[in-house]
Amino acid sequence: MQHLLGVGHVFRTMRIVERLVATGFEVTIAHGGEKIPDIDSCGADIRYLPSLRWAAADDTRLLDADGRPADDTYKDMRRNALLQLLQETRPDVIITEAFPFGRRQMHFELLPFLEAASALAKRPIILASIRDILQEGNKPSKDMQTVEIIEQFFDGVLVHGDARLTPLETTFPFVDKIRDKLHYTGIVTPRINLESEPQTRFDVVVTAGGGMLGRELIRAALFARESTNLKDARWCVCAGPYMALEEFNALGELAGGGNVTLRRFLPDLPAVLSKAELSISLAGYNTVADLMAAGCRAVIAPQWNNKETEQLRRAELLSQRGLVEMVGHEEKTPAMLAEAIRRVMAKPVPDWRSIETEGAARTAETLSRLISGSSNP
Repeated sequence: MQHLLGVGHVFRTMRIVERLVATGFEVTIAHGGEKIPDIDSCGADIRYLPSLRWAAADDTRLLDADGRPADDTYKDMRRNALLQLLQETRPDVIITEAFPFGRRQMHFELLPFLEAASALAKRPIILASIRDILQEGNKPSKDMQTVEIIEQFFDGVLVHGDARLTPLETTFPFVDKIRDKLHYTGIVTPRINLESEPQTRFDVVVTAGGGMLGRELIRAALFARESTNLKDARWCVCAGPYMALEEFNALGELAGGGNVTLRRFLPDLPAVLSKAELSISLAGYNTVADLMAAGCRAVIAPQWNNKETEQLRRAELLSQRGLVEMVGHEEKTPAMLAEAIRRVMAKPVPDWRSIETEGAARTAETLSRLISGSSNP
């Protein structure tokens, strides 16, 4: 598991891990990113590799644990730690998060790891775990390289989406070459006990994922608040664990206290959303999964540019179905956001039941079936 910028996929992975452990699997996680405060291991054995992360959203240089560019010695240390973990655990199943559809910068360690795993006397089942919508715009040669790696090493691909909403061919042009390896699981949503109360309760929840993105949205939401009929409601702004300290402090001054609470992290965010009137957020996979489970009204503002289109496509699909109000990138102003809030609050609470949302359970079922020798999807 490797997070280079955002952290949503980490929580998706941990939701799957929680269900696997509950089903009886012993799970070991090779964690390649920075440690996330207060994360629940969910009963898994988490092994931390020397961490790597991107320098910034628009700077994909790999930085080491000290914030320096990762050199070959550092990369060798990571690769050796990963190979040692393989020899120590001798797993029955290996699941790579995103790779080879993403995380191409990790070729230096993952290709040797897959080669070593394939050479074990008892070869493990090897699966890729990917979200519903991939980044678009890759050169055909890169997508073909993905196909070649899948064909060489992988027994299957776990697609954590609903094929009726987002078939993989929508964002991966060579899907016919690997179609027989696909296992759609549905969206991996959190399990929420709707009968219990969250530790804290708010009417409006504004979130920015891990915090390296989304500051613009939070500022717009805080300025828009005074122009809405929710200005006297209880607001919570969750800025994310990785927002720079100076930006976090600036948001605190802007929020001004009162009925606005500023947090970095809410461990029970899905439960908080389930009791909220409105969510204002980006459109990442994990954020939308939280909305599906919580069932609250939502305004989403996808983060996108010419290279990063995943959130935009997801937001457009959900907006077309009437499930959310979407604010475009160029519309992320207080006035436009206030208007989107007015529109969504005038609508009924959305009904997400048409979408398959039992992704964690379906993943556990798929693994059990593959281990038992049945390949039926």
